[in-house]
Amino acid sequence: MILEPGTHSNLKSRKRFDSLFRYLCLGAASVGVLILVIFLTKIVLDGLEYFSWKFVISDLSSRPKQTGIWPAIVGTLYVMVLTAIISVPIGVASAIYLQEFARRKNRFISIIQLNIANLSGVPSIVYGLLGLVLFVKLLAFGQSIIAGALTMTLLILPTVIIVTQEALKAVPTSYREGSMALGSTQWQSIRLQVLPNALSGILTGIILSISRAIGETAPLIVVGAATYVTSLPKGLRDHYTVLPIKIFDYANDSKDEFHKIAASAILVLMIGLLCINSFAIYLRARTNSKK
Repeated sequence: MILEPGTHSNLKSRKRFDSLFRYLCLGAASVGVLILVIFLTKIVLDGLEYFSWKFVISDLSSRPKQTGIWPAIVGTLYVMVLTAIISVPIGVASAIYLQEFARRKNRFISIIQLNIANLSGVPSIVYGLLGLVLFVKLLAFGQSIIAGALTMTLLILPTVIIVTQEALKAVPTSYREGSMALGSTQWQSIRLQVLPNALSGILTGIILSISRAIGETAPLIVVGAATYVTSLPKGLRDHYTVLPIKIFDYANDSKDEFHKIAASAILVLMIGLLCINSFAIYLRARTNSKK
């Protein structure tokens, strides 16, 4: 095969550009990893001084050596469990309707889909302002756990719907057609064939959405989550605090000891998020192994 004049030089030029682009991508990835390593190293070195089991289970205190984060952990669990209880049924049911029952797209369905996609990109503080007006003032829930949970539900609901829809889309159409050809109704086909095969993607998306909500601070600050509480919440109408707000509060304190306590609280939050994400990976692998 005879190459035309200039083809060889063009090939060498393309290879040089290919190598340059590969090294640029490697450099960008290395910078991101380096920043993450520096950040984690700083957090670990600062946080190990106060990080202990006693720190986790102790009550809040204005004295650095006596303070703990147990009320913040309990408040976080209250808010996140209630958020999951509210958002998961609504989000999954909405996705099933939009993906399975509303297959003939009309203008109304298209507007709903567009708004769900847009809402997933809205800054979290906007949801905090909405929660302040709707739940705290209009519905008179006050600065309570239920107001915080409903606000976080608004935050993660679009993501839950989108992730569930994508998981349902990944199930082959032949599963639905084969089930209905054997006499199943549409709901039986969805319940017995589609949902079991989409379960791993749905669970992973839900858990990752909740883990994102655990790290949010702005919405809960707006709806009035306290920075300091003297007792554990006993009901959904009680005042509460959460880990991200306590981290924010400690980091803004004038005492250097509280800055190290903020790093210790970050370690606790990171360990919790790591456990949640690992659980999502485990569920996905276990569900896929049963197929």
